[in-house]
Amino acid sequence: MAKTIFTDGSDWGCDLQGRDLPLRNSVTRRGFLRGGALALVGTSVIPAFLTRSVYAEVARAAGGKKKLVVIFQRGACDGLNVVVPYKEPNYYAMRPTIGIAQKDLLDLDGFFGLHPAMASVKPLFDQGHLAMVQAAGSPDPSRSHFDAQDYMESGTPGVKSTVDGWLNRALQVEPQHGSQAGKPSVFRAVALGPEVPRTLAGRVPAIAVANLADFSVAGKGAVAEGESSAFQSMYDESSDALLHGTGTDTFEAVKMLKATNPAGYKPLDGAVYPQSAFGNSLKQVAQLLKANLGVEAAFADVGGWDTHQNQGGAEGQLAGRLRDFSDTIAAFWKDMGDEAENVTLVTMSEFGRTARQNGTGGTDHGHANVMFVLGGQVKGGKVCGRWPGLANEQLNEGRDLVVTTDFRNVLGEAAYKTLGVRKLDVVFPGAKVEPSGFLNFV
Repeated sequence: MAKTIFTDGSDWGCDLQGRDLPLRNSVTRRGFLRGGALALVGTSVIPAFLTRSVYAEVARAAGGKKKLVVIFQRGACDGLNVVVPYKEPNYYAMRPTIGIAQKDLLDLDGFFGLHPAMASVKPLFDQGHLAMVQAAGSPDPSRSHFDAQDYMESGTPGVKSTVDGWLNRALQVEPQHGSQAGKPSVFRAVALGPEVPRTLAGRVPAIAVANLADFSVAGKGAVAEGESSAFQSMYDESSDALLHGTGTDTFEAVKMLKATNPAGYKPLDGAVYPQSAFGNSLKQVAQLLKANLGVEAAFADVGGWDTHQNQGGAEGQLAGRLRDFSDTIAAFWKDMGDEAENVTLVTMSEFGRTARQNGTGGTDHGHANVMFVLGGQVKGGKVCGRWPGLANEQLNEGRDLVVTTDFRNVLGEAAYKTLGVRKLDVVFPGAKVEPSGFLNFV
């Protein structure tokens, strides 16, 4: 009899069916600061005045400290075709052409099977490093990509007035590990992409890095003396502590980052990342985590999950996205080597897809979804959460998988166990996320 970990923290035997169970020519203050965060997006030249060394402060070693990596699957991934409830009779009845045949699945526990395109992460499950949380999602019923993503990134479903992201709030209340003399590393929170995401918006400075190899320092080009002086003056005369302090250090950090030779980076143990945007993002996350820059939280996203048409089954559109997704995560795990022991990676998507396929061989906007949790401290090898069933009368609004695990419980446990966050009521106001309700996957 398979076991499922329930949202109340209990560990019951169950049949899984619920019966018992812009430095270019000029820079402006406003242009540099984006929502309280620092954005570095391929700066081509660094002013000469930014050469005094603050490396010891900026990049204090964070060895032995745990790091949290958050992945957002934008577009609403079809969790029912990722971790497939193949023992549910209604699954195949509702998905006659896109359902994944049992013979093609990678069996997980006798009830759920993994999509065959995700074969590269199956060993991580077997080794106990990877766990899945089925029927996870937001209590808000929105089927709008924009609203659902915003609610999930803010951590306040149904509340549009929240100004910061849940991960930024987690860092606000987390004991600061990557600091020296009370000064946090400017690389404490990093996002891979052209701008700081909603998840990391807030009082804690975060850096958005589009491509590590694009950064250059003084010497590649000249900055006019007047321009450099004006740029320095902007900082010296500023009363804005964020701009005056961390902003300057950030440009120094670019020099240090460049010294790690991003273009010459060689993944560990022959790990091979897919030649894709997501593959490049996680490769750079691995490099940042291993470069001893004081990174505590990293964020990356991957799109292409909105499969309204021609979704496919064991092969096809979704399979292609899943193959890139899983191959990238498997490469990241291998690349981290022994340092994977201190990393927790969690994935999320704004909502799932409808239980029934539509008339164009795809699925529409749904409700509950699946989340992945990977890490050296993760108690994996299991599918967590209470399974609500796929019988017609068990569906949300007669069409979707019901949410039985609030996504904030998953993120809350990851933040609590990985970053040491204890004020979960600040991170997820109103959610009542408590350790007593953890799924115990970490």
